[in-house]
Amino acid sequence: MMSPSKKELVVKSNQVIEASYQLSSTEQRIVLAAISKISRAEDITDDEIYRVTIDDLKKLGVHEKTAYRDLKDGVNRLYDRSINLAINDESIKMRWIQSIRFLESKSVVGIRFSKEILPFISNLSREFTKYSLSDIAGMSSAYAIRIYELLSQYRSIGKREISIESLRGMLELGKRYPLSADLKRWVIDTAVDQINEHSPLNVSYEQIKTGRKVTHIQFTFKEKSKSIEHKSEQNNFYKLTDSQINMFGNQLSRLHELSHLAQQGESYDDLAIKIKDMLRDPIQQKQLIPHLKNLGFKA
Repeated sequence: MMSPSKKELVVKSNQVIEASYQLSSTEQRIVLAAISKISRAEDITDDEIYRVTIDDLKKLGVHEKTAYRDLKDGVNRLYDRSINLAINDESIKMRWIQSIRFLESKSVVGIRFSKEILPFISNLSREFTKYSLSDIAGMSSAYAIRIYELLSQYRSIGKREISIESLRGMLELGKRYPLSADLKRWVIDTAVDQINEHSPLNVSYEQIKTGRKVTHIQFTFKEKSKSIEHKSEQNNFYKLTDSQINMFGNQLSRLHELSHLAQQGESYDDLAIKIKDMLRDPIQQKQLIPHLKNLGFKA
C-alpha cells in the first residue's frame, strides 16, 4: 500500500478539531484527503472543487477492491453531515460540503466545501493545528483519528487533559457507551492502540476521578524515536532467499485470502510477481507473514 507523502498536510482550525461532529472513518478520510489538497499559498473560495481519488483512499488504508464504492458511499453520506462549532459565545451549525461531482470513468469525486467551513480548514485562521496526512494512514477507528487530532493540538506540550463530558460531546457519542468501562474499551483503548501503531506518537493515559467517578482523561504522549522505529522495522523483516521468495510467492498467489491483492483481470502469475516484490519489501512483507507461517515458513 502506498503511503501519503509527508508533504500532504492537513490544516484545521482548533475550533474544528474541538467541534462536535460525527463522521465515519471513511468520511473522515475523504474530508482529510480533500483538505490536504487545499492550496496554502493563495486565497480560496467556495468555487474550488477538490478531487478525491480511490488512490487517495487506498493510501489511507481503504481496501483496493472496495475503494470506489467506499468513496461514493462516503461522499454521499458526507453531503448530509453537519458540524457544530463554538465561536466565542455563539454555537454555529454548518455543512461540510455544498456539492459533489462524480467522474465515474476515472473513479474520482469532486467536492466543493461549504463557504462557512472553508476558513476553518485552511490557514486563514490564526489558531490552527496541522499534521501530515500520512500520520493517520492505517487508522480504521474514527475515534482514533479524532483523538489523534486533539492530541496534536498539544504536541509541543506532550500532555492533554480532557473531561469525559467534553470528549463525549466532541465525538457526539450521545447515549452510546454510558459506562466508563465501555467508553474506555471501545473508544479510548481502541484509539490509543491505533495511534501507537500507526502515528508518529507514543500515547498513554490515566483516568482521573472526582470522588468515585471517572471525570477526566489525561493523555501523555511523545514523538517516537526514529532510530528505534527504524530498528524495529528491520527486526521484523525476514530476508528470504531467492528460492524461498519464488516458492512462497507462487504459493501465496493461490491463496483465496490474498485474492484482494490482484487487479481486475490479473492472472495468478501476475499476482505471484507482485507478491514476490512484497516479500522483498520491509513494510509490505508484514501483512504476508501470517500467511507465510501457515505455509510452513519458520523464522
